[in-house]
Amino acid sequence: MQINSYSEITPEILDLSRLSEETSQINAELYKKYDVKRGLRDISGQGVLAGLTEIGEIHAYDMVEGKLIPCEGKLFYRGMDIEELVRGFVSEGRFGFEEITYLLLFGELPDTEELASFKKLLGSYRSLPTHFVRDIIMKAPSKDMMNTLARSVLTLYSYDDRGDDISIPNVLRQSLQLIALFPMLSVYGYQAYAHYHDGKSLYIHPPKAELSTAENILYTLRPDSKYTDFEAKILDIALVLHMEHGGGNNSSFTTHVVSSSGTDTYSSVAASLGSLKGPRHGGANIKVVRMFEDMKQQVKDWTNEEEVGAYLRALLHKEAFDHAGLIYGMGHAVYSLSDPRANIFKSFVKRLSVEKGREEEFALYSMVERLAPQIIGEERQIYKGVSANVDFYSGFVYSMLDLPLELYTPIFAMARIVGWSAHRIEELANNGKIIRPAYKSVAERQEYVKLNER
Repeated sequence: MQINSYSEITPEILDLSRLSEETSQINAELYKKYDVKRGLRDISGQGVLAGLTEIGEIHAYDMVEGKLIPCEGKLFYRGMDIEELVRGFVSEGRFGFEEITYLLLFGELPDTEELASFKKLLGSYRSLPTHFVRDIIMKAPSKDMMNTLARSVLTLYSYDDRGDDISIPNVLRQSLQLIALFPMLSVYGYQAYAHYHDGKSLYIHPPKAELSTAENILYTLRPDSKYTDFEAKILDIALVLHMEHGGGNNSSFTTHVVSSSGTDTYSSVAASLGSLKGPRHGGANIKVVRMFEDMKQQVKDWTNEEEVGAYLRALLHKEAFDHAGLIYGMGHAVYSLSDPRANIFKSFVKRLSVEKGREEEFALYSMVERLAPQIIGEERQIYKGVSANVDFYSGFVYSMLDLPLELYTPIFAMARIVGWSAHRIEELANNGKIIRPAYKSVAERQEYVKLNER
């Protein structure tokens, strides 16, 4: 592959980069010595308290006699159990994305009339500005849909006469428009990429206001716009499960930090998209799918536990797949015994695998889910339980829905834009002052410790 001059890393840059990297090293022991957190969560999964939120809550431990005891994971949206919420709209045959969006933004579930009005409002916001697809999305298509999505969001600022107005009514209007437009921006961005880079036919289907968000994704993406009700329903469940995960996840924390500076909605959302793009946040399910593709090539008998177990050990020993030493889709920064989102998803995934004739693959996933925690416990020192997370099954679902890999993380964004919107409004409503991370130089920290020891 030929690299253009703009992207070239010259020998001079290579030499300077080595110097820059060498001078940027900090002794790893100092992080332990001064109790500096390396992320939003420490090794126990408890996290660093950097703010308060009433939008989402995660429960992974019980306090028993002053000790934290791992328990089955629970996720609450505005105080309501996600398992009960999903059970409610699924049992009645409804799509849930729109009503759970209402819940996260307004703190309560809508009644029938409120839901109908809210769906109509979202439907009215699904139209992009005139010529936006031609002038913005079709020009300079990116190979990464998250960059395409971020660029489109920032460009929408130019079309908004009240782009810098951070009053709550205006931010709510902008948020609802972005929630409605994210599927179009993502799908059209992919269609442009597939056409100009891969030589595929170009399809630009306008959305239908009367369809749900999940239905519109499949309708605008597929050449023939056809989909089954169950396909749309399981994608709808995926969107609901990814909508919110508390204020301590990387992208939602980014929303709070950037919003606290008083910046506009488009800049805040673009920053959160940049956070979500990272493979340690939004790209995990792609890694799961690719790991299983490699596993299916290396393991001759998918039903043989010894063969599958040997592959999993090879992963941990950095001898298989990407040599990172990880079994992707297993473990979570917070949950230990179980991730409720994975538990919800699994029963629907099994049914879809039967519909798509991929039962053998589902059986392989189930075997890995069962064997991996045991093998990780034997091979590694672990500080809490290990279980399958939501990414373990979501990539498999998207694969069975014939969704392109390039859209896996944007689908996450289509869901999480709801949580970001709720967190942004929460930050602005509480008149938050700018969040300033308490960074200190090593010398400052050493002096601080010395002063407190006297």
